[in-house]
Formats: sequence, structure tokens, C-alpha cells
Amino acid sequence: MSKTITGPADDSPPASGRGPLERLFELTARGTTVPRELRGGVTTFFAMAYIILLNPLILGGAKDVEGATLSIPQLTTMTALSAAITTVIMGLVGNAPLALAAGLGINAVVAFQAAPVMTWPQAMGLVVIEGAVIVLLAVTGIRERIMNSIPLALKHAIAVGIGAFIALVGLYDAGFVTSSATSPPLSLGTGGRLETWPTLVFAATLLLMIVLYVRRVPGAILISIVAGTVGAVVIQENASVGKGGWGVVTPDMPDRLFAAPDFGLFGEISLFGGFGRAGAITALVVLFTLVLSGFFDAMGTILGISDEAGLVSEKGEVPRLGRILSVDGLSAAFGGLTSSSANTVFVESAAGVGEGARTGLANIATGALFAVTLFLTPLAATVPAQAAAPALVVVGALMMTQVAKVDWNDLEITIPAFLTIVLMPFTFSITTGLGMGIVGYVVIKATRGKVREISPALWIVAALFVVFFAIHPIEEWLGVA
Repeated sequence: MSKTITGPADDSPPASGRGPLERLFELTARGTTVPRELRGGVTTFFAMAYIILLNPLILGGAKDVEGATLSIPQLTTMTALSAAITTVIMGLVGNAPLALAAGLGINAVVAFQAAPVMTWPQAMGLVVIEGAVIVLLAVTGIRERIMNSIPLALKHAIAVGIGAFIALVGLYDAGFVTSSATSPPLSLGTGGRLETWPTLVFAATLLLMIVLYVRRVPGAILISIVAGTVGAVVIQENASVGKGGWGVVTPDMPDRLFAAPDFGLFGEISLFGGFGRAGAITALVVLFTLVLSGFFDAMGTILGISDEAGLVSEKGEVPRLGRILSVDGLSAAFGGLTSSSANTVFVESAAGVGEGARTGLANIATGALFAVTLFLTPLAATVPAQAAAPALVVVGALMMTQVAKVDWNDLEITIPAFLTIVLMPFTFSITTGLGMGIVGYVVIKATRGKVREISPALWIVAALFVVFFAIHPIEEWLGVA
């Protein structure tokens, strides 16, 4: 399959010879270079560095069944540590530019579904079990079989849907698009107008990134993020945007560069305690939600980004998929061990792919920067969403080019592909879009008498998604809602 993103021009020749990096990461075979990989890794880090601050806010803002809260400094350390280790492992074992960190959505399940009915160690124990289940599905080949059972056209639709999703994430996180409880549900800026300094920074950074990228300037995305951050810091120093005006990260110059990490939460888990505290049925419902969310969210992201990086074969297969899926499961379990919630492949990895990343070498750079932030948390806290989010918009636009690979004249594909593409951004969930696309595909094939064209694995996946979508009525029926 041809690559759809080539990244900005790079004067470095392709890697050659059989040096250690070439042997480990197959740079020449994937048409990339060391500088391009490192640049892509740095770009990915800046695009997803917000998780170091956002994950502690989500988990630290919730209370468990006993009213206990988790320490924000400890959560910050664990989030960075977990992301650093799992991202590097993915690079070394999976050789794919897929960075990992605490998954948004999954951490919400832990904070607002698990914690209210059990203690934090018990909730994190369920996360470890979730990771173990996903590893088991990976090593037995079941997860890979499921991924390979998805029609190639739907895999392209997944990439397109993720492109729309990450673009909306970028626009929303930057405040360029805002939500409202009244009609319309989404609107431009504040009351349909762009009238704040943060949105100006976003717009200027986005325009700069577009100009540099289309002119094929090496490091276009990274240069723009740095320029946007500098501009945000200058504006904050002189215009003093009010607290919360920038969102999670305010671009203030830090009083200090270094901060000692606090590893106090490491290993604080009760593996099966949640079943006794919340009851077996309730704990199983929470575990089912965690597994389904982690399983399919990561699956969609892996397929979409791999396709965009040109790593998917003509048959729709991803190289080293078994290893990638196993690492993803182990990373989820490691997130529970560190109390940072389950780690998963981050869709922001697409920013590094847009910068040219094609191998796991990019992950080494991303993971190293996460490790550095263990001691430089104050400095990492200066990059606002308005400077990093434009990368998601640009890469989202590039991923949309996959839409040309879908046969829109075939209604059996058109409707499932459409559901996949639009429901990812409309529901703010990769899992939902993927699930509706698969269920739609199976229903259409079955009602047209083409049951034999549906693989057994796809039947099972569709059934699981039906249960997933009907989980609340099922909970009420079981009396655990």
C-alpha cells in the first residue's frame, strides 16, 4: 500500500548499512532516516504532553467509595513514568510509531464508574486484570484474528474517522470550537466569535503550520508548536489571560525547572478486592467496559495510524501486529500497577507520523522526553493546547485523504464506512464509531443474504458491540445500575 503522508522534505539520505539502528528498526526498508524519526518522536511528545497534567486532574478530582482521593503530584509522576516505559517498549518490540499513555475515556471509567463502588487500589486492580485479558487475547491470536477480519474498506474508513476525530479534539481543546447546552451543540469560539488571546494563538499557529507544511519545511509541525508556545508565553506575561482561559495548561514561565518525582503510588493495587467490595456482577460490568473500551479504541487507532504511515499491506495487515497488540495489553496492565489508569495507543501519534515517523525509533525519542518530564514537570506545563492542537488539525486533514480508498458506489460499504467516519467525531469516541460501522456492516450483509461473507470473528465482535451499546439496560435488568 502506498504511503499517503510523506512528511515535509528531508535532505537526509535514507539510512543505509547494517548498523544497530538499521537492524533494530529497519529504517531503510521503511524509507526513513534517523533525523526524521527523532523529529517525529519529539512532535508526538508535544502533541500528547498534555496528558501529564490532564490525567492527574481527572483521576485526582474523583473520590473512591471511602471518600479517598489520589495525590496530584504522585499521579503526575506515575503518568509520565508509565508513558515513558510503555512507549519505549512499543518502539523496541513493535517497531511502530505508536506512543502510549493513560487513555482518556478509560481513565473516566476508572474515576467515575469503578472508584465510586470500590477503593482506588481495588479499581486499579481491575485495570491490571483488564490488561491481562487483552494480553491473553493477543498472545492466543484472537485479537489479531479480529483485526484481520475487518474489511479493508472499513479499515480505511477508520483512518478517515480518526482524522475527523483528532481534528475535532484539536479544535475543541484549543477553544476554537466550543460546546453549548443549547442549540447549536457546537459553535465557533465564544458565542460564534473568536475574541480571546488563546484562540488567536491557535489560529496563528495553525496558519504557520499549514504554510510551513505545504512548503515542505523539515520540522514544520514541531517548529510551529515551539513558535506557538513562545507566543503564548509572551502574551500571558503581558496580557495576563485569566485563570482557565488557556484551558488545562497556562503558559506561565515556571518558577523552577526541576521537581523531584514522587513514586508513592507505584504498586498500590488490590488485584481482586473490587469483586468483594462492589460485588461480582458490578465488578464484571466495570471490567467488561474497560476491556471493550481499551480493546477497540486501541485497535482503531493502531489501524488508522498504521494505514496513514503506509505500514498496512495490500491485504490490510499490519507488520508485527501480534507484538503491538501484546505490548498494548501489557501497557494497560502497567498503567494499573502505577495507578495512572490503563495505558493505550494515543491517537496523537499521528502528529509524529505527519512529521515523517515510520518506525519505533520515534518512540524512543517520545519515551525519553516523557522520562525527562519526571524531573521537568514545571517546564512541560508551559505548552498550552493552543500551541499543540494545530498539529492534530493538520494531521487530521491529511488522514482524510484515505476516504478516496473507500468504494462509495457499493452500499454494503458506503453506509458502514459513513457510520464509522461520522460517529467517531460526533460521539467523541473511536470505539463507538468502530462499533457502529462493524454492526452496520454485519447487519447489511446478513439482510442481503451474504452471511457466508461474514467471518465468525466479525460475528462475535458485532455481538459484543451490541452488548456494549446496550450495557445500561442490561445493568438495569441485572439490578446493578
